Amino acid sequence: MTADHVTSSESAESPQRGRGSGIALLVIASCQLMVVLDITIVNIALPHIQTSLGFSTENLSWVINAYTLTFGGLLLLGGRSGDILGRRRMFMFGVLLFVFASLLGGLSQEAWQLLAARSLQGVGGAIASPTALSLITTTFREGPERNRAFGVFAAVSAGGSAIGLLAGGVLVEWLDWRWVFFVNVPIGLLIVLATPRYIRESERHPGHFDFLGAITSTLGMVLLVYGFIRASEEGWSDPLTLAAFGAALVFLIAFIAVERRSRQPITPLWMFRDRNRSGVYAMMLSLSAAIFGMFFFLTLFVQNILGFSPLKAGFAFLPVSVIIAIGAGVASNFLPRWGPKPFMVVGAILAALGLGWLTLTNVDSTYLGSILGPTLVFGFGMGLQFVSLTLMAVSGVQPRDTGAASGILNATQQVGGSLGLSVLVTVFGTASRNEATDQVKNFLSTATPAQQLQFRRTGQLPAPWSNEVLTSGITGAFVAAAAFAVVAALVALIVIQVRPSDLERLQGGAAAMTPVDGAGDEAGASAGAAPRGEPDGRDGPSAPG
Repeated sequence: MTADHVTSSESAESPQRGRGSGIALLVIASCQLMVVLDITIVNIALPHIQTSLGFSTENLSWVINAYTLTFGGLLLLGGRSGDILGRRRMFMFGVLLFVFASLLGGLSQEAWQLLAARSLQGVGGAIASPTALSLITTTFREGPERNRAFGVFAAVSAGGSAIGLLAGGVLVEWLDWRWVFFVNVPIGLLIVLATPRYIRESERHPGHFDFLGAITSTLGMVLLVYGFIRASEEGWSDPLTLAAFGAALVFLIAFIAVERRSRQPITPLWMFRDRNRSGVYAMMLSLSAAIFGMFFFLTLFVQNILGFSPLKAGFAFLPVSVIIAIGAGVASNFLPRWGPKPFMVVGAILAALGLGWLTLTNVDSTYLGSILGPTLVFGFGMGLQFVSLTLMAVSGVQPRDTGAASGILNATQQVGGSLGLSVLVTVFGTASRNEATDQVKNFLSTATPAQQLQFRRTGQLPAPWSNEVLTSGITGAFVAAAAFAVVAALVALIVIQVRPSDLERLQGGAAAMTPVDGAGDEAGASAGAAPRGEPDGRDGPSAPG
């Protein structure tokens, strides 16, 4: 290695110092906040998007799924792109792509245009989010300075959901639903303008992109989600439903085959050999389905049935975010003494109880009497889970593989949420159709001739009969969501085994607590790492661990 190369490498990778580091952290954290809150900020706008663009309730879930599927499916590939092409460069590209897609989303005039924009947002987020966290390692010195930066990043990731709910309520109520997308444009442009001034470029590392793995996995999950949503509208015997499931199976099998042969796979399959990590990934799939479903259907309920304004709906969900943070704090404090398994079991049981309580909701329910209590129980249970799941995902993993382990957990969270929501939408569709059969009979027996004529023209039941149909479908979905949480509790109880070494690391403070939303913590480099004892096929140095 020449002296010039050493100097260049050190300049690229050495942490920057001085007052500019505070602005650099602000830039990085702002990007993460923009990407994370984009899920919940859109949730509040869903009823208005549905009315404006003519979505059915089942297809409305694609507004969420189009983003989370591409975000989760391409997350590890996005992190890898930063390692190979330069983290600052890809960070700026991801933010610009996210901004452009947000502008397109706000200008959408038809449903397909919005879904295309949401997918493009997911691609931008999948590039920007992991490179943002990786930039912390090249911007801040190792030790207290870097720890504080990671703490701010994790806090922003955790608080993004609450901020998104409130911001979405304000924007929709005071302006228009389109502003939940337009608001990203000035923020993103400011991030891009500040990045070259306050953040240095990182050194590039040799490697290749697992495009085939990313494409086959993402297409497989999209087709699987489409199959469930199609089944909710057209039935399980519909030819397109069966074709979607068949094609999804082919793509997912192809994905596994590609990853088994790839020297630098986007998803290292050997990560699943560990019993605890496999159990954690299974739990995250189930719990993500539960939490995505709860927010999706409760948003429809409080606005369409209880008549909440978007702003009031945002405040209605704020206690959930607060109690999740409290639960996470309790788990963090007592993990060294009791280990993660009790919190995983109890947390999943509490989530199931909260969702089970929500199944008692009906058209006469009130927020204080029927919604607040169960959502607090659910939120506290989920708070107990997050720290514990992350700990078990990275427990016993070598430093170079920590990014891959936490990255897969984050990808599992996004993909599991989309897949689970599609299953819940299928349950919703079946339950609401069954209820509609009874309500149509009730309506026709009591409706005026004018009401009956309007029904024959539109095929839509008026209130209060339509409220009964919507509520029945929502409570049916809560039953399925509670079942997902029960599955997670069983996995925690039966599969997870806390080793004495895990407790020793906790008590000694040596266990790494990698944030779930920090999937990109060298996810690109780590995702390409080979199993312990196997060559990784790389010529250059690995990213900092």
